[in-house]
Amino acid sequence: MKWMKFKIKTVTEAEDIIISTLYDIGLEGAQIEDKVPLSAWEKEQMFVDIPPAPAEDDGIAYLSFFVEEEDGRLKRNGEITDQETILGEVRRELDDLRQFLEIGEGTVTVEETEDIDWINNWKEFFHQFYIDDLLVIPSWEEVKEEDKDKKILHIDPGTAFGTGMHETTQLCIRQIKKFLTPETVMLDVGSGSGILAMIALLYGAKKVVGTDLDVCALEAVRENMQANGIREEDFTMMIGNIITDKEVQDKVGYLCYDIVVANILADVLVGLTPVIISQMKKGGIYITSGIIREKEETVVNAVKEAGLEIVEVTYQGEWVSVTARKP
Repeated sequence: MKWMKFKIKTVTEAEDIIISTLYDIGLEGAQIEDKVPLSAWEKEQMFVDIPPAPAEDDGIAYLSFFVEEEDGRLKRNGEITDQETILGEVRRELDDLRQFLEIGEGTVTVEETEDIDWINNWKEFFHQFYIDDLLVIPSWEEVKEEDKDKKILHIDPGTAFGTGMHETTQLCIRQIKKFLTPETVMLDVGSGSGILAMIALLYGAKKVVGTDLDVCALEAVRENMQANGIREEDFTMMIGNIITDKEVQDKVGYLCYDIVVANILADVLVGLTPVIISQMKKGGIYITSGIIREKEETVVNAVKEAGLEIVEVTYQGEWVSVTARKP
């Protein structure tokens, strides 16, 4: 599918009002490009792998709006229109805003793009990298000769699933490696791409079960299992809410996991923790992350209230991992 992209050069202070104004003329889903650092709250809400931090904020912002193109015609909110009509409307709205708001250049450029362009944008910054002794590499790069004897995880970035770049993922990986044994049976709550499960198997876990709310995780996990030679009998994936769904809890099983890992948001961990202890063996390890530093105490208290013993709290950047043990 082709799209027409209308890209506006403005200033960061004008982002919200321009987006709101253009929403009123049928342009939705703005893509924002700026150098404003994410707040702690934004990082928690955007709990996905993100590119490295940009350079110092220069106050410049680019807002891109995409309109579907079919057979040379543009379709906005189901109605046929054309490039000049939309361009004229956008420029009039920007001129009106200039009367009371500093919007910077306010220039508009137009170009054609396709879905594949958005996907391939990841390739601009996602390259092979190490997490300690583990090499993480995307499909479009070759393993160097000197790395062929290393532990290697083949994984591509997805729209919402982990690749190992995020600090929370790395915190979990290190804790998994620390407590893993050849007899470990692990439960991965919120598996996403299956990265934590596959790494556990790569380092010698016996079996892993994963759960996720998003049915798209099934395809992501399947592709990544194939890329890494993971056998179906070693990694079982389930879709459903383990916190509230008794059927999912029953399928996952009780008192059968040596390690439970949950790399999800702090507020979700508060509800998960008193439930998940039923899945853990006595002496089992509970590894959590996805916790911004402001929420550390909240999660620690939830873990203690569930009757678990804190083993270790580790940090990377602004993120926290809490590891506990079931008595």
